[in-house]
Amino acid sequence: MLRDTSYVNAMSHFYRGELGRIMVWRQRLDVTTTWAITATSTIFTVAFSLRDVPHIIFFFNLAIVSVMLWIEARRYRFYDAFHARVRMLEAHFLVPMVMGRPETLEGDWRKLVAEDLLIPAFKMGVLEAVGWRLRRNYIFIYVIILGAWFAKVFLHAPTPIDSPGAMYRALAVGQIPGWLIAIVMLGVFVGTLSTVLVVARKFAGEINEFGATARSRWRI
Repeated sequence: MLRDTSYVNAMSHFYRGELGRIMVWRQRLDVTTTWAITATSTIFTVAFSLRDVPHIIFFFNLAIVSVMLWIEARRYRFYDAFHARVRMLEAHFLVPMVMGRPETLEGDWRKLVAEDLLIPAFKMGVLEAVGWRLRRNYIFIYVIILGAWFAKVFLHAPTPIDSPGAMYRALAVGQIPGWLIAIVMLGVFVGTLSTVLVVARKFAGEINEFGATARSRWRI
């Protein structure tokens, strides 16, 4: 079929169209990350500029970043679904074209692509998508928020923190006890780290690391 001009032209346009689609979704991923960083930097400015602002403002920061993470994970599932089609075409259409060997076509890939065009389906679950966006970008944002929270507590504490008791009193905000704030804040980060570790162990990455030897072959 690789010698059929109409087939090759149709598949080439199909590949280019799918490539453009995943680029659009890739740009949408950048938008949500940008908003998360912008919101975080704004809250940092307010928190450290005004001493009277309680450190619990970082809970609001976590809520905003978590919402952005959820939206980005949803977008990442769409990106991954269309990216899977592109990889299918690259592996089973472009590679035989480059190698000049039609016999390298493997599997019933045309049927898989056709079924996916008729009934589109996600290729990853919600938890996996959240985990990948955490691992790629959001884990760093969460860690920075945690560091800023500790800095706010120490810098703007009502009394100098020189003992565990003073630290506990500094955590309390109004009627909210310090232990509750500590549990919520640390629980968020333990859950975040656990999700990243689970995803890193259970799921394969989008791009593999082959080592310096393989990379050297790509030097121009």
